[in-house]
Amino acid sequence: MRVVIATCSVDYEGRLNAHLPLATRLLIVKADGSVLIHSDGGSYKPLNWMAPPCSMAEIEPDETEVTEGVTAVWNVQHAKNEDRLRVKLHVIHHDSAHDLGVDPGLVKDGVEAHLQKLLAEHIKTLGEGYTLVRREYMTAIGPVDILARDAKGVSVAIEIKRRGEIDGVEQLTRYLELMNRDPALRPVTGVFAAQVIKPQARTLAEDRGIRCVTLDYDELKGIDTSMHRLF
Repeated sequence: MRVVIATCSVDYEGRLNAHLPLATRLLIVKADGSVLIHSDGGSYKPLNWMAPPCSMAEIEPDETEVTEGVTAVWNVQHAKNEDRLRVKLHVIHHDSAHDLGVDPGLVKDGVEAHLQKLLAEHIKTLGEGYTLVRREYMTAIGPVDILARDAKGVSVAIEIKRRGEIDGVEQLTRYLELMNRDPALRPVTGVFAAQVIKPQARTLAEDRGIRCVTLDYDELKGIDTSMHRLF
């Protein structure tokens, strides 16, 4: 992981265009190729980012950029579309690289672990013809909660959360990118399953071809809650 603190401006070009004016920000380049740009606020969410697969090239600024005070330019290009992130660096305050090693993956809390177990036991909740391959299917970047096959025999990677947010969609996207390189598995589709899925997460998932499923914890446990419902 490369960690840079720099005074910079940022332009995103593609399906959406966005501009971040000159300011001091935290730039993170991860081993999976993703690039994230953070301010000193806004909690965990970056101001802008490029998810893998993508490539980054550090180039010299042109004459106009030099006169503006730019010392280096990052060009980050997505591999599957025309989206591009262009970071103009004026002053670098800190630049370091760190090898974090292989992450063991997120340790699920009791509810998420139980949801995983229940959904594995009742995999047909996702649709007729679904069959379980295994829970905690290990990849090089961590375990996928459930690997299943649909009625047509297509591999399905399922990520389970108590609350479905954007970071969970990003996590499943990384798994899918990796698993679809395996000729024994591909094509691999994705299911993002949670008790509650935030609208932004649903929009991002559907844009990436990932199916969203809202899980009813009580129904999975086999408890009839109809007497407690008004509608």
